[in-house]
Formats: sequence, C-alpha cells, structure tokens
Amino acid sequence: MFAFLDPLREITFVSVLVRLTLAMICGGFIGIERTHKRRPVGFRTHILICIGSAITTLTSEYLAVYLHYFTDIARLGAGVVAGVGFIGAGTIIVTRRQRVRGLTTAAGFWVSAIVGLALGAGYYEGGVITTLLVLVIELVFSKVEYWIMSHDPEVSLYVEYLHSENLDALLNTFQKSKVKVRGLEVSQISGHNSSCAIIHFRRRGKEEFYELMNSIYGTEGILTVEEL
Repeated sequence: MFAFLDPLREITFVSVLVRLTLAMICGGFIGIERTHKRRPVGFRTHILICIGSAITTLTSEYLAVYLHYFTDIARLGAGVVAGVGFIGAGTIIVTRRQRVRGLTTAAGFWVSAIVGLALGAGYYEGGVITTLLVLVIELVFSKVEYWIMSHDPEVSLYVEYLHSENLDALLNTFQKSKVKVRGLEVSQISGHNSSCAIIHFRRRGKEEFYELMNSIYGTEGILTVEEL
C-alpha cells in the first residue's frame, strides 16, 4: 500500500471529500463508454451507483469507529452488492431474435458499485486499479472480441419467413451449397403471420458464405435475414 495515503484512510472531512470525488470520477469513467454506445444505463447512473456505494461504506465505518455501534461493518456493503445485482438484472433482455442484450452493461453496473465500496472504505489503490482495468476491458478487449467473432467459423442466422414451405426451400438452399446445418430453432412470432428460425451452421470461407447469403436473400418468402 502507498504510505502517503494513510492520512486519507481516517474519516475526516478531507478524506470523505476525496473518497466521494474519486467515486464520482471512477464511476463516470466506467459509465462513459456505455453512454458512448447509447446503452440505457450510462454516465450519470454509474456515477450515482458508485457514489452511493462509497457513502454506504463510509456510513458503516463511521457507525463502528465513531459511534461505537456493535454491528457488522460489512452488512451495509453486502446489501449494496445484492441490491445492485437485482437492479442490474433489469437491464438484461432477450430480444425476439433470441439474443441476450445488456449483460455487459449489468456487469459494468455491478463493478461500479464494488469500486464505490472500495473507495468508500479508503482502499484507493484497489478502486483506481479496478477502474483502469475496466476501461482496458471496455475499450481494448471489446475490439479483440469483435475480431474473434468475425473470424469464428460458427455462424447463427436469424430468419423470418412467411410459410413452412419457405423454410423447407431455405434448408434446400443450404443443402445445395453443401453447408451442413448443425442446429435449428423454430418459433412463431406473436402478433404476426410470420415465423422465425435460428439456424446454426459452420462456414468454410468468406466467398462461399457470401454466395450462400445471396442465395438465402433470393429465396421466396424470406422476410428478414440477420447474422447473430
């Protein structure tokens, strides 16, 4: 630990100001990337969660050290972890294309609360280092993830079609292209006269994949085609 930070680990006006200010800055850095990608839980929400978590830890420490309450100092922090997890679950949705969205936002939301707890407890090193690692994950590792996905031979297509005959024609297109279907999920779209299917297969090369996609677009009765 850094010895020069030891005076700020005591509960004083300056240390409280430093902890809450750091919580605001770290929460903002974590949330700004979500705002840039126009996610529902963004910049201000992450700041509020981080500051709220920090003052929760500060309150626990104040009750135990200065008011001498015989209480579990970690109890309020545990409540924050559980509560934020519950709120974060509300950002996770499953679209009609059976895609799960909001997991990264929920995880960042949760980490922001943990960073706030650390900073509120005076663990400045852990809070700041975690924030920097989160930024690396969001800004650098996301590009690595997209690169891996673009080179992944396993492909899933979401297809909307009018009648079952159209799906049969689509599967014939795969067979003619000598592409083996590894999985098929079919469901009815509520409130519509069309159906949807998620087709899993393994592509062999970019040119063959483009030819297959062109054939799918040209299949009669196919309304929507989207790669998941």
